[in-house]
Amino acid sequence: MGTEADNLTRVLLTRFKQAEYDQISNRFKQTRFRKLSEYVRSVLLGKPVTVFYRDKSMDELLEEIVNLRQELNAIGNNLNQAMRSINAAHGNADTKLWMNLLSIVTGKLEPAIQQIRDQMNNYAEVWSQKLKAVKA
Repeated sequence: MGTEADNLTRVLLTRFKQAEYDQISNRFKQTRFRKLSEYVRSVLLGKPVTVFYRDKSMDELLEEIVNLRQELNAIGNNLNQAMRSINAAHGNADTKLWMNLLSIVTGKLEPAIQQIRDQMNNYAEVWSQKLKAVKA
């Protein structure tokens, strides 16, 4: 374990008004610290405090990305089911039918996948512009 010097043995009792405590508590909740005492020690000793930053304007973007991911997963599942059916029917008369169906499905999926790619590229462009604006 640690040496005697590393142990936290001294207590500093401080009283706050409710409004002051709420303000400290709100600031603490925005940091990476797990315990309020760690946060207070860092502030009092002048150590750096890492604060989480959340750009709420990106919420719509993140929601759309989640929807796009779900759509891509659904497309992948449909293709896997089609491939299983084709493999199961290999050698049967149904194989040509399944191959035709797969080409139709693929033909319909290609535009959807391209649309998703284009939308993701647009979001990436918006995101990079926001990052450049924040750094500037």
